Amino acid sequence: MSTPATILVVEDDADIRGLVADLLRGEAYRVELAEDAVAMDAVLMRVHPDLVILDLMLPGEDGLAICRRLRSHDTLPILMLTAKSDEIDRVLGLEMGADDYVVKPFGPRELLARVRALLRRASAAPSAAPATRRLAFDRFVVDLDARQLTRDDGEAVTLTTGEFDLLSCLVQAPRRVLTRDQILDRIRGRGADPYDRTVDMLVSRLRKKLDAASPGCNLVTTVRNNGYLFTAAVKPAL
Repeated sequence: MSTPATILVVEDDADIRGLVADLLRGEAYRVELAEDAVAMDAVLMRVHPDLVILDLMLPGEDGLAICRRLRSHDTLPILMLTAKSDEIDRVLGLEMGADDYVVKPFGPRELLARVRALLRRASAAPSAAPATRRLAFDRFVVDLDARQLTRDDGEAVTLTTGEFDLLSCLVQAPRRVLTRDQILDRIRGRGADPYDRTVDMLVSRLRKKLDAASPGCNLVTTVRNNGYLFTAAVKPAL
């Protein structure tokens, strides 16, 4: 039997924190709780969680700053909790590196579905098949089974769960326009919210990392009023 995932919940509202903890424990997850950044750091000194559920509005260091700090040194999935009126902050959260968000008030089934999806994507194991799905494009090689991106000189390019999911989606449909709805369905397994900016933020983050590793590559272009196009030729890696 596999070890249950550990989830860190950072939420200052005791009622919500308790509710989320009960939901997660009811699904047999291990749960760590923190009411602010100080308590979170104390937890992280002794535990490396598999996922962080992070409230945007926290006393002291807020959720956006925490997200940026966590993302600067770790690729663990981050699920943000936001208020319905916080659309700008949701966008900023995605820019800072959050992988997904849930709007308060949220339904238990929605929260658990998002948690399962992020954990499933983050823990995707390499395929048992003899041949891995390794693809080459521009100056890069991506291994879809091992979930690794490297330059052709062997230097690793670190991507978050959401960024890798987006890249995987794009390289499997090269030189073909994909709408935001199509991308969301593939990377999050649900229909798109018409106000959802997840794809735009992930594209922005992925572009920056690809361009930093291969300046001027311009691999992901915006097709006005349609979606996004992966411009590179993709072929099996040697």
